Amino acid sequence: MFRIFRKTRKWLLSQQKFSKYFIYACGEVLLIVIGILIALAINNWNQSNQARDRERFYLQGLHDEFSQSRLKLLNLMEVNQNSYRDARKLAVMMEQNIISNEAELSTLLFNSLSYEIDYNPNNSLVTEIINTGGLKDISNPELRSHLTMWDSYLQSIRRQENSLREQREKLLDLFRKETYSIRTILQNTDISGPVLGNSQPNPEISNQHILKDREFENNLLI
Repeated sequence: MFRIFRKTRKWLLSQQKFSKYFIYACGEVLLIVIGILIALAINNWNQSNQARDRERFYLQGLHDEFSQSRLKLLNLMEVNQNSYRDARKLAVMMEQNIISNEAELSTLLFNSLSYEIDYNPNNSLVTEIINTGGLKDISNPELRSHLTMWDSYLQSIRRQENSLREQREKLLDLFRKETYSIRTILQNTDISGPVLGNSQPNPEISNQHILKDREFENNLLI
């Protein structure tokens, strides 16, 4: 097409028809401008398509990632609820001077102090999106806001976990002394095999007096 334009332009110049040449040249420029605009529109459409493709990829990945994180959270909540339930039972026993058998006490102590309390969600994709500026490809402003604040949510949880871990360590420190027996807890909760191997059980040392330990009660209730 541009070859035809050039030939027409040369013919108009050879005929000295300058006014027609000027009109024709303007028309040619207009066609070029229109062509550029069309090219830009197509490019923008392609970019828009690419952005939508990235968003679809991100949304699917985020859905999978947060679905797994949700399952982790539900499992952790169940574990923590069970730990809280048994810790509460210990507190009631101490308050009401309830006498418990060694097996029940060992189970309550083990469940209250031994299970994982940290939440470790899957964060690889959301971290990548934030670090690479991918948030601009997320069209939903509410979702962008949640993703932006996600790390702050986790930091808040970390602070709570650290506080709980400190209290738990204070409780566990009591069992590092000679006053109480971790072995008794392990033997009464069927954990002694994996932990202690096939060693001959020692005579059981009772942990019943922990129910009258004020330091243990204070740290348990904090």
